[in-house]
Amino acid sequence: MAGVKHKKERLIPVKPSGKKDESLVDLIYDLVRQIPPGRVTTYGAIASVLNIPNPRMVGRAMHAGTSDVPAHRVINSTGHLSGGHTALRRRMLEKEGVKVKGEKIVEFKTLFWDPAKEL
Repeated sequence: MAGVKHKKERLIPVKPSGKKDESLVDLIYDLVRQIPPGRVTTYGAIASVLNIPNPRMVGRAMHAGTSDVPAHRVINSTGHLSGGHTALRRRMLEKEGVKVKGEKIVEFKTLFWDPAKEL
C-alpha cells in the first residue's frame, strides 16, 4: 500500500528453550569484542548488522561499556573519534598502530572492519 511503512524485523538470538539468549547490549559488546586490534568499525555498521534501527543506540551502549569492551575501535561514519574520551581513545588506537590526525582516523577506509562481511 502506498504510504504505509513496514517495520523492519529485528532478529534476536533465542536459545532452543525459546528464551532470549542475550540482551541487545550484550550482542553489541560481543560484536565489538571481535573487532581486531588495529582496525575500526562504525556505530552504523554495528547497528546495521544487528538490525538496530538507530546507530545512537550502539553509541549509548559503548558509553556505558565495561573495560573488556574495546569501545575505542568504534567510531563515527566519517572516520572521526566521537562520544567522549577522545584523547584516551586516540592513545589506545595509536598503541594498536592506528594513525589519528586531529580526531580523524588516517586511512579509515583501509582500516574499516565491516562486520557484515567479516563475521
